[in-house]
Amino acid sequence: MKYVCGKCGHSEDVTTKKMKCDCGGLWKLDYQPPRFDLSQVDKNTWSLFRYRKFMALTDDTWEKVTLGEGMTPIIPFDEHTYFKMDYFMPTLSFKDRGAAVLVAFLKSQGVDKVVQDSSGNAGNSVAAYCGRVGIDCEIFVPEGTSDKKINMIEAHGAKATVVPGNRDHCADVCRAKVEQEGVCYANHVYNPFFYEGTKTYIYETYEQLGKIPGHIFVPLGNGTLFIGIMKGLEELLVSGAIEKMPQVVIVQSEVCQPFVKAMEKKLSDVEIEPVERTLAEGIAIGVPMRSEEILEYIYKYDVQGITIPEDRILPARGKIARQGIYCEHTTAAVYAGYEHYCEKYGKPQEALLSMCGAGLKSDHS
Repeated sequence: MKYVCGKCGHSEDVTTKKMKCDCGGLWKLDYQPPRFDLSQVDKNTWSLFRYRKFMALTDDTWEKVTLGEGMTPIIPFDEHTYFKMDYFMPTLSFKDRGAAVLVAFLKSQGVDKVVQDSSGNAGNSVAAYCGRVGIDCEIFVPEGTSDKKINMIEAHGAKATVVPGNRDHCADVCRAKVEQEGVCYANHVYNPFFYEGTKTYIYETYEQLGKIPGHIFVPLGNGTLFIGIMKGLEELLVSGAIEKMPQVVIVQSEVCQPFVKAMEKKLSDVEIEPVERTLAEGIAIGVPMRSEEILEYIYKYDVQGITIPEDRILPARGKIARQGIYCEHTTAAVYAGYEHYCEKYGKPQEALLSMCGAGLKSDHS
């Protein structure tokens, strides 16, 4: 198994310590899974690793790492929408899907220390799984990150380093440490093993519903869920499990919408977007590192985009909460985006929305 640079095509073995190609491009994974077949799912394993025959795993280290992540329920919210309850996870966010696979890979490679930058959820998840297998961990978070997320990171034994400035600056500071000290960069955007975990979102949906809903709404910041979803859908399509791609709709904040703007202008890459404060902190990414790869998916499959005004996030969160679902603000933004989409284009016959993070992680009023 090899890494392949998404920019120049250069390949290296996955044992390399380089966080990216020498040309600056990010790694993709040279891995083609078998044709997806539900009969090959290990139904005796109650975690996302039940799909391991279709995942790029190097050995059985996952058995020491897993915390039972995945297999989150799908519930009908109303007659037109399904919610996949992905905050029913060990660290209360969907990021556990990717972190479990990434940390299993790093542990199998003998890594004993990592750093990562995060707006909170991914850092918390990586910290938890590193704690599980004894990997020393430092997480860099931008100022303004919820105290609850920081407390969770530290509870897992990791060091939380708060960086003044926005999310993109936080990433720059963390990557500078990687370059200077040579420590392993366990980043959910850079390392493609993370997407081997997030693609199981689609495997589970197909197994649970026996189909893929006609519309899928996805929050888009750095694209960790989006890329996983598109990989999973492609694999189902190639396998013949589904006949066509659903209509995927990306959701971005009005105060940070680099992909929606690029789509409107038909650009091959995004323009750098200044990041303003937003309740939807998880998708406030002005410089998404896999932007070209994400736009390739967007144009290839006619993905639609929708933005949400800031003043619609809390009302959406309240509406969801009154039906017993207490989600964090970025997750509420997805439902706000869905409502906005319905107003513009009409209500889809059926739609799947991810409840990405639990409400207890938010500290905004």
